[in-house]
Amino acid sequence: MIMQSLRRVMYVLLCPLALVAAIAVAHDARAQSSDASWPQRPVHFIVPLGAGSGVDLTARAIADRLAAKWGQPVVVENRPGGDAMLAITAVLGARDDHVLLFAPVSTFSAHPYLHSKLPYDPKDLTPIARVANTLIVLGVPTDLHVSSIEELITKVKAAPGKLNYASVTGANDLLFTAFLKTENANMERVPYKNAVQAISDLAESRIHAFVAAYVIMRPQVQAGKVKLIAMTNRQHSKILPDIPTAAEAGYKSLEFDGLNGILGPREMPQAVRDRIAADVRDAVADPDLDSKLSAVGQVFNPGTSVEFAEAMDDQLKTVKRIGDTLGIKPASTEASGARPPSGETIGAKTAH
Repeated sequence: MIMQSLRRVMYVLLCPLALVAAIAVAHDARAQSSDASWPQRPVHFIVPLGAGSGVDLTARAIADRLAAKWGQPVVVENRPGGDAMLAITAVLGARDDHVLLFAPVSTFSAHPYLHSKLPYDPKDLTPIARVANTLIVLGVPTDLHVSSIEELITKVKAAPGKLNYASVTGANDLLFTAFLKTENANMERVPYKNAVQAISDLAESRIHAFVAAYVIMRPQVQAGKVKLIAMTNRQHSKILPDIPTAAEAGYKSLEFDGLNGILGPREMPQAVRDRIAADVRDAVADPDLDSKLSAVGQVFNPGTSVEFAEAMDDQLKTVKRIGDTLGIKPASTEASGARPPSGETIGAKTAH
């Protein structure tokens, strides 16, 4: 009788544990597919920017080609907001190698210097495939009548604090702020939540300088209201043959590449990462696709997970140098478990 009672107690205690273990095993199997079996269901690309951004256009352009190759739908989901943290936490929270982040590295590389707390651990984001470079440009109002970085700096120093620049939270914000400090040039920082609104104000001369992706600045450039005076990218672009890189213009402190790629959960098997990177390389080899995206400032630069990791590391070192220039101490890289309150950014406290 006693033995039967003990068996019943053990059954009650162990069954839930066995169920939890079974669920964990099933989850791990779901999250860690093999190269041969992946993908087993639709793949989701989570994009931290809105529709029409350069990375969004790139993701959508290759999604159909990858879907045909993989035999599964590839769904592009825009999750803008929260300084890209909404998209990042959605990917990491899924713990699924079919839910991937398709993003510019600049959307998160500056997080430790912009936020006092992080709701995720950056080490949990694993590089999968380098995809493209976004052309990043420095634009000024045509009415400002400057044609180069040198002329802009000269005008700023002639009237310190009288001119201003737009700032949208991210690495580009820190880049231009550090550049001004390096040049001992005093411009007022005007924060924006929306880059499109910042460009509209730039076109109307309410703002006097802005560093942003070419794709969102292009309409005002074509309208003749905004003039491009430099690119931050390292490599000169055939898309903008008359626009020098910042380094070519003699201002290496304004050099920064717009690096885009695919990232996933840390547990993602290397074989699957290699498979995705190889398939991306095949997908972007189409000359028609390259020509189409070149028009909106996207330059394909496919690479393996190792090459992407190296490029990311290089950008992180650049961001660290920028942070050092501005005297910003980075936040802890350990997840805090809570999103920072709206407006709680270190960058905003070191604007000038």
